[in-house]
Amino acid sequence: MIDFEALKLEVLVSTTSRTTSAQHGTAPAHGALAVLLLAISAFVIVTTEFIIVGLLPGIARDFGLSIANAGRLVTLFAFTVMLFGPVLTGLVSHVDRKKLFVALLFLFAFSNALVAMASNVWIVALGRVLPALALSVFWGTSSETAAQLAGPARSGKAVSNVYMGIAAAMVFGIPVGTLVGNAVGWRGTFWILAALSLAMAVLLLFVMPVLQKPARLELGHQMRILRNPIFLANLVLSVVVFTAMFTSYTYLVDLLERVAHIPRHAVGWWLMGFGVVGLAGNWIGGHMVGKDPLRATLIAALVLAIGMAASTLLIGNAFMLVIALGVWGLANTALYPICQVRVMRAAAHSQALAGTLNVSMANGGIGLGAIIGGLTINKLGVADIGYVAAAIAVVAVLLVPLIARMGGERAY
Repeated sequence: MIDFEALKLEVLVSTTSRTTSAQHGTAPAHGALAVLLLAISAFVIVTTEFIIVGLLPGIARDFGLSIANAGRLVTLFAFTVMLFGPVLTGLVSHVDRKKLFVALLFLFAFSNALVAMASNVWIVALGRVLPALALSVFWGTSSETAAQLAGPARSGKAVSNVYMGIAAAMVFGIPVGTLVGNAVGWRGTFWILAALSLAMAVLLLFVMPVLQKPARLELGHQMRILRNPIFLANLVLSVVVFTAMFTSYTYLVDLLERVAHIPRHAVGWWLMGFGVVGLAGNWIGGHMVGKDPLRATLIAALVLAIGMAASTLLIGNAFMLVIALGVWGLANTALYPICQVRVMRAAAHSQALAGTLNVSMANGGIGLGAIIGGLTINKLGVADIGYVAAAIAVVAVLLVPLIARMGGERAY
């Protein structure tokens, strides 16, 4: 599970200059239900980002694309988040939260419906850019809003509920989407996401109370954290880690279908197993990162490299492949909370912006990984993708002692 004690730093820093009824000890009416709806919304929103991975083969077949070219849809979404996320989050920091979340979910409903109706890949691309613009805004504002809704006595639990929705989407979004896609087609999956987004928008419109309008934050002051070389080094490390993860993970479905010869209807269940193991990885990562975030990153990145390389090496043996995928899944999901907490702790101030920047740069790694994975498939074939991803993970391992020395810490 994510280390929510560390993530509470984001909430405390972001809300100190704001006064709401919740901060005076009385949670707004329907606050608990609104927090639950935010958690479900988090699941829907983050699932929208990651679900494309499980649907790539079907989209590629329908539009006559190679799997590498279809993978550019992953890159498009990720690079959009990276380039626009922090700036957009800063620009809307003063917007009424109820109006903001309702608008974001209506945008997700529209964009998912657009993808479901797409007659060509360019419309799919547009339907992926629009929610990408909104994703970081949700990441950057949902936790502090949950804390305001719940009140000081219940703020920690509220934040944990929202991040549990995000974690659940990361772990189960792709396998559930793949299973649904196999049952009703990839268009049906996006129709379901559109319906869920619309439902959340309507429910929040009627349930979420109006909170005091947040104060406008000076983005320039917050951006001073970019002058900190250790913080920047930690952002670079996140980029390398996520590049390693998504060089292979983006094309995992194709790898299982074409190389491991897993029947198409069964691939979703393999991904579900990957996700179940990922729950344990999320819990392990949250506990590892509490004492030493850099050491936790080193260990998880090393295990990730071993898991990805072993999955390629042992792909002809179903039993050993299951074990290798389990190792990969543990490390893969552990690195989400590890990277988020590590970067936030590297910032002397503005933890909320630090967390948003990490999400943006991680998405840069996701996009870069999809590109590298696509090039690997074109040049070497999908069977070798795990080795390339593992090599990138080793680069992340080697960066850790360098960053430790920068901060005057012991080199691992």
